[in-house]
Amino acid sequence: MVLGAIVSFVVALLVGGLGIHVSGRLVAGVDDYSHAVVTALLGAVAWAIGSLIPLIGSVVALVAWVWVIKWRYPGSWKDAAIMGLVAWAAALVVIVVLDGVLGLGISAFGVPGV
Repeated sequence: MVLGAIVSFVVALLVGGLGIHVSGRLVAGVDDYSHAVVTALLGAVAWAIGSLIPLIGSVVALVAWVWVIKWRYPGSWKDAAIMGLVAWAAALVVIVVLDGVLGLGISAFGVPGV
């Protein structure tokens, strides 16, 4: 049971990292998967902390997540927001494929809403 939870977490983190890696490559020209996985982990922490704020937590969490991307990758706030959108779309595609082909019920850790 614990092993299953650890494997699920690692797979979800790697999928989230893949989404950020794709967006980092396309938007910022950065081709470093390990950098993307760390960004996914930090983004998930920022999202979790920001979402604790009553009433406006979702907005604060989203801004915090985009800020993590901006901090870790070159570019403006606009670039970071575009990276976030591309990361979300890329992670969603990976999740749909994994779910459809392998029947895994996983999510993308580090990419909100996937």
